Amino acid sequence: MATARPALSALPDIGFWKLCGSGTGEGFTPLPNTKVWAILATWPDAETARRRLAETPVFQRWRARADDSWTVLLAPTGARGAWAGASPFTPSQAPTGGPVAVLTRATLKPRILARFWRRVPDVSRRIGADPNVMFKIGIGEVPWLHQVTFSIWPDTESLTAFARQDGPHAQAIRAVRKGRWFREELYARFNILEAGPRWDGQPMSVLAEGAAP
Repeated sequence: MATARPALSALPDIGFWKLCGSGTGEGFTPLPNTKVWAILATWPDAETARRRLAETPVFQRWRARADDSWTVLLAPTGARGAWAGASPFTPSQAPTGGPVAVLTRATLKPRILARFWRRVPDVSRRIGADPNVMFKIGIGEVPWLHQVTFSIWPDTESLTAFARQDGPHAQAIRAVRKGRWFREELYARFNILEAGPRWDGQPMSVLAEGAAP
């Protein structure tokens, strides 16, 4: 990751970008998984993204060293909040009615770390047991303090049903709001343009069925 920073900083066309590690298991744990990494980047358009991902040496090196490499092209449909003081996602499409990707990002206040992470296992079990969630992972820039969740759902209705049901997730959200646990937070939704080729040995193109043109 360290060697990728200068290359990404000098890359033409790239906008907002972050290098992230992940947690063990499904990613929603405080223990880092040194085998799974993520690059999040914004681009002027999908064609530019495809070209840079295919031709740029830093992305080629990562793919060459990986057992699996999965790329998801997204178009934001809504966003609120900030990430490192920036608003990286400008909505460019209306929801298609098909699969929806959701990204949440937060900077935690150090004084609440223990309380936050005590709640995470229950939330992880609930989302893991939901038959509608198509993909989920927890990633982050700084272990324990800067946390990102990324999930994909078959449609907005299934996402909304999960968010509104009472349980560990709703209780955690109420605690966050009441205690002001976050210094900064961001919430964004996306249409899926493309997804592939594989994740953990499994083909992932099915996630883009019904994708926006």
